[in-house]
Amino acid sequence: MNKSAPAQAIQNENAVDTAYILEARKLSKCFGGLRAVQDVDMHVCEGSITGLIGPNGAGKTTFFNLLSNFLTPDNGRVIFEGRSIEKLPPHHIAQRGMVRTFQVPRVLSRLSVLENMLLAAQNQVGEKFWNAWFGGKQIAMQEKENREKAKEILESVGLIHMCNNYAGALSGGQRKLLEIARALMCDPKLILLDEPAAGVNPALIEEICRHIQRWNRSGLSFLIIEHNMDVIMSLCDRVWVLAEGSNLANGDPQQVRTNPKVLEAYLGSS
Repeated sequence: MNKSAPAQAIQNENAVDTAYILEARKLSKCFGGLRAVQDVDMHVCEGSITGLIGPNGAGKTTFFNLLSNFLTPDNGRVIFEGRSIEKLPPHHIAQRGMVRTFQVPRVLSRLSVLENMLLAAQNQVGEKFWNAWFGGKQIAMQEKENREKAKEILESVGLIHMCNNYAGALSGGQRKLLEIARALMCDPKLILLDEPAAGVNPALIEEICRHIQRWNRSGLSFLIIEHNMDVIMSLCDRVWVLAEGSNLANGDPQQVRTNPKVLEAYLGSS
């Protein structure tokens, strides 16, 4: 009798045949009597920049929280790289390669910009008990590598000159850049961006868009919530629209821009 059969059966049960890097199937979440997200389907193709839009209160951020398991879905599945992840804790999802940012950037204000970056480094040797006592040389070597990596990323986003400054001294737009840069420290395959242009001056919005396009050309996939339609239409390959917590439409940017249902959801019926 093959003793590994039960483990193999569990592994096969979690495996899903899918061509998408990320897929949501019938994802739902209620808060009391309020159905914030209801049977939402969505997919993100590998290597794409995908947009997620909708009027205020459409359930977009709740949907992001469900994808990353900051909220547990009532029903439905979240599939990343062919495997269900809706039961995994958020840090395990990040370790698998799906990292998110937040609408209001979450930086540690009393730590330096560089220290904020180093906190995101994965698989720290010094986190293991015995290594902390006997692995000093290995820890020092890894810390040096992480510092070099963090500085390279900060250089690429134009924040290297502020690496020793408190993160709390950054502007709103710079904090968004720092949060995206910190996500890159995790070596992600997919980044979920929650309103990267909100509260950012136009010049910095253009800079953030250029960075997203450059990272995408290197193979990184994105799913972006954004109210700035110029950003969505210029960046995205495909756009999904939510309204009142449900799927409303999806298609390429031009199809979505001219969709009567989308126009009515944003502008109201005449």
